Amino acid sequence: MRILVAWDNPAEAELLSLFLASGENEAFIGMNSAEVLARAAEGAWDVLLLAATFPATADEGFVFFEKMQRDFPEVPVVLACRQSEMLHLPRFLTHGLRFYIVRDERGDFVFLVLSSLESSLAAVRAEESRKLADKLREEMDGVRRLQESIIPKGLVAPQGYRVAARYEPAQMTVIGGQPVIMAGGDYYDLFCPDAHTLIIILGDAAGHGLKACMSIMTMHTLIRMFSNDQFRDTSKLVHEVNERLCENSIVQSGGGFITLFYAAIDTAKHTMTWSSAGHPLAILQDLGNGAIQHIGTDDDVGLPLGISSGMDYASNTVELPPASRILLYTDGLTDAFPQGQTNFTAFGVKGIEGVLGERRDAAPDEALASLFKASEAFTGGSGRHDDTSAVIMDRRAGG
Repeated sequence: MRILVAWDNPAEAELLSLFLASGENEAFIGMNSAEVLARAAEGAWDVLLLAATFPATADEGFVFFEKMQRDFPEVPVVLACRQSEMLHLPRFLTHGLRFYIVRDERGDFVFLVLSSLESSLAAVRAEESRKLADKLREEMDGVRRLQESIIPKGLVAPQGYRVAARYEPAQMTVIGGQPVIMAGGDYYDLFCPDAHTLIIILGDAAGHGLKACMSIMTMHTLIRMFSNDQFRDTSKLVHEVNERLCENSIVQSGGGFITLFYAAIDTAKHTMTWSSAGHPLAILQDLGNGAIQHIGTDDDVGLPLGISSGMDYASNTVELPPASRILLYTDGLTDAFPQGQTNFTAFGVKGIEGVLGERRDAAPDEALASLFKASEAFTGGSGRHDDTSAVIMDRRAGG
């Protein structure tokens, strides 16, 4: 700790020097305003110990206090005043003073000065950390709102289908004693480019914060630039998006990438054509008997977007039988785990399958709510460590 002292008593100044300049601490004790101000301007000081009557009277002490407040606002001031000088204390307090100690006539206060300064400095740093946390929380909330602005609202499913989608940001980080809602890179989109096609997109940009958000918004803009007839060819569309993202500086900076599951549902033929760029595969459930199957294999999953140009992506088609359910999700759902556990166990695909089995009779939005609730409960209250998105689409019986 670097301690600057403005003192009014030469005898006490020598004793203060012995006590304050101990260990790794550094202290300078000045007896006049000019030398204290000169030293203050030379470097960063952690705290100023100021005698109320420095250099000679309380009025001079107050003038010096105000100058230090103006010229060096980052240096907290601890005022030292005698019992007889306490009547001047309110004047300092009403002008920004936060800390003070009482000087006794015998000088015993010297033995407590260092601990008082350390406590005052700790309080100032705690307040600075809280303000920084509040600012960080405000900025992150702004990024999160930007991210959520591209997530569709009021989904309307094609005839014969029911659709529900949900996004939740990560909430596991604690700054300043409060949970922080993290801005992340999850994204979903659902739209109908024509009367018999439903497009479902799930994306997940690496990392959190503004970069992940801007990466997702870039991809969202690219996809929406394609013409209607291009949306059905999933492999070609994902290839084209990858080519453009590999040229994008936002995605490329810091080794960024995006995983993507892109599906085109033919609502007349009841088929789903899909391509995956490093994204978890979809799950198909028979709502009659509850049987679950995972669509595709790892060989059908291509490299995430934005890593390498010239990549080809497989296109696969699966039939959607009556009374069936499709689940698409990001890894925030499966990767949920209790914070601080020694044996790593995540909610995983088994957790998803368990909930789908229990809730196969529930409507898509209710089943989705149960999935998110079960995943969060699995963390034991510590929250999911990644933002999470999921889409459930049901083909109704007879539809």
